[in-house]
Amino acid sequence: MYAHVLVPISFDADRDTTRALAAARVLAGPSGRISLLHVQETVPPYALGYLPADYLAETRADLERALMTLAGDLPRVSVHVVDGHAGRTISDWAAQNAVDCIVVASHRPGMQDLLLGSTATTVVRHAPCAVHVMR
Repeated sequence: MYAHVLVPISFDADRDTTRALAAARVLAGPSGRISLLHVQETVPPYALGYLPADYLAETRADLERALMTLAGDLPRVSVHVVDGHAGRTISDWAAQNAVDCIVVASHRPGMQDLLLGSTATTVVRHAPCAVHVMR
C-alpha cells in the first residue's frame, strides 16, 4: 500500500476518472491518503485584461467544488488546484508533497501525442515515484 496517492484530475470530456479514483482507493489502502489535483493552465498576462476581475478566483472555487464532488466518499482525501503546465506541475507537486504513487487517467494516444507528448507521458518520465496509468 502507498502512504500518499495523487490523482491528477482533468475535466476534459475524454478522461474517465472513475477508474483512477477506484484504483487510488485500493492503492491507498486503509491508512493512506489521497490527493486530487487539478492543474489550471496559467492565463497569459496580456489576456487578463479581457477577463472579469474575479474570473480567476471564481474559476478556482468552481474547480475546488468539482474536485470535492468527485472525491465523494473517498477516505482521507484532500483537493488542490494549482497553476502551471499540467505534466511538469503534477510531477513537481508530487515531489514537494511526499507523494509515493500517482494514478493518472489517460486517453488512447494518437499521432499528435507521438509528436507533442501527452500529460501522462510527461508524468511517467518525470515523476519522483510510482505511476499507474489508467486507460
